[in-house]
Amino acid sequence: MSSILCLIPVVAHADDTSPPGGCTAISFAVPPTGTLAATLCMPATPTGTVLVLMAGSNYNHTYWDFPYAPETYNFRRAMNAAGYATLVVDRFGNGASTRPPSATLTATGSVIALHQLVGAVRQGLPGAQPFSKVITGGHSLSSGIAVIEASTHHDVDGVLLTGFSHSLNTVGTLGVVATYYPAAGDPQFAGKGYDPGYLTTRPGTRAGDFYGAGDYDPAVLATDEATKEVFSLTEYPDGLTSTLPPATNLIDVPVMVVNGSEDRLCLNACASTATLAAEEAPYFNAAARLRTYVLPGSGHSVNLALNTAAYQAAVRDWLASLF
Repeated sequence: MSSILCLIPVVAHADDTSPPGGCTAISFAVPPTGTLAATLCMPATPTGTVLVLMAGSNYNHTYWDFPYAPETYNFRRAMNAAGYATLVVDRFGNGASTRPPSATLTATGSVIALHQLVGAVRQGLPGAQPFSKVITGGHSLSSGIAVIEASTHHDVDGVLLTGFSHSLNTVGTLGVVATYYPAAGDPQFAGKGYDPGYLTTRPGTRAGDFYGAGDYDPAVLATDEATKEVFSLTEYPDGLTSTLPPATNLIDVPVMVVNGSEDRLCLNACASTATLAAEEAPYFNAAARLRTYVLPGSGHSVNLALNTAAYQAAVRDWLASLF
């Protein structure tokens, strides 16, 4: 399947979060679905390594490129400061990416798109040299997408999985799903042409869904609510196959798995870093050189926890160990 890249003008960040190397907005065509919106940000010094980051359901690019208190919560900025390039991507239906009929959205479609993006960054995006090392990073649903892409295509050099484990808390997960409702009825999305299959979280439920008790800045929660996204339940069934053997066992590059200790979607594995390592080890082979990290007190959205800097440091340490 062919792909076409084109540049659109860079938009300056009002909060001055752009790295010294600058950011470039990119539109990536994935026929026949449409185009993915992405932003490539470069560090101050040349690098051959890029992190391709995609958010899970209920989030868009702002999950990785958070606008409030970016010195604390902006993961993209932290990785640029550490010397890595980043490509933050909106899934179909999110942000500035194409919004197809909700029933056509699947995790498999995102896997195809992610595979093409990996090939594109290796060949060289417009205005950027080819990258020799590509790390994919996902959160929740997009961690599943990263698992399927890496285990199927074997074209990346590392995989960062956050909000992901094989220990699914069914009761907690159903509790989160119960807070979903049609986006067309939400004040933020009403009148914007969303079909009934596009869902979002009900106002006031994100603290309970995605944060540990009291483990958030109220301004972060308000920004999270203001930038929340839509998704389709049709993305879940094939996305969840990433937790079924032998999917992760087929990944043949280093993997880091990160969770919050208070993630209500995680049953038992997320109590501590050691517990997560023991629980996840059987699902990965030796080539994965599995690294785990549990952020104390954090809920599902580790990027937005009060102590997220500790998780950023753990990821930087893992990346430094790879090459």
